[in-house]
Amino acid sequence: MNIREAIRTRRTIRKYKQERIPPEVLEELVDGARLAPSATNRQPLEYLAVEDPSLLEPVFGTLGWAGYIRPHGTPKEGEKPAAYIVILIKREFDDILAKYDIGAAAENILLGALEYGIGGCMIGSVEKDKLGEILQIPGEYVIDCVIALGYAAEKSMAEDEQGSLKYYKDQDGVMHVPKRRLKDIMHVNKIR
Repeated sequence: MNIREAIRTRRTIRKYKQERIPPEVLEELVDGARLAPSATNRQPLEYLAVEDPSLLEPVFGTLGWAGYIRPHGTPKEGEKPAAYIVILIKREFDDILAKYDIGAAAENILLGALEYGIGGCMIGSVEKDKLGEILQIPGEYVIDCVIALGYAAEKSMAEDEQGSLKYYKDQDGVMHVPKRRLKDIMHVNKIR
């Protein structure tokens, strides 16, 4: 799969097969995040990969899932993530520049996961204090978001928006993700 295909194919996945992700794959995904662009090359991010089965459920309990399709967007037993990558910011760098780095790093993780047949969901709705306690994260770090990972057990597809940007599941369980049309958002040389 080339990068164009990966970009067009990658969609958020919220239901996963219950297969373990090898630690070397998680390491590869974090390595991809490490190589993402960093504003002024400060490199303020660190990553906590969580794959210990005894931690998966406690981490899951700190996450908010898919507001538009609640409760159907929350994975049920037998559909929950096989691993997580928690994106951390070194506290002294917790500013707007770090947010740009997070976006680039997270997308590298999600695109890298696709190469292994792994789906992912970037989650910003996190009970950060509770998660910090569960994972014993020192105070020098700020939790920004969590990327849930697992081998995809659902299908998700992008389509041109038809008056609403709300994503939805159809009767066959396929997630539909409306995207603004290119001709509506791209301007050349001047704003139309």
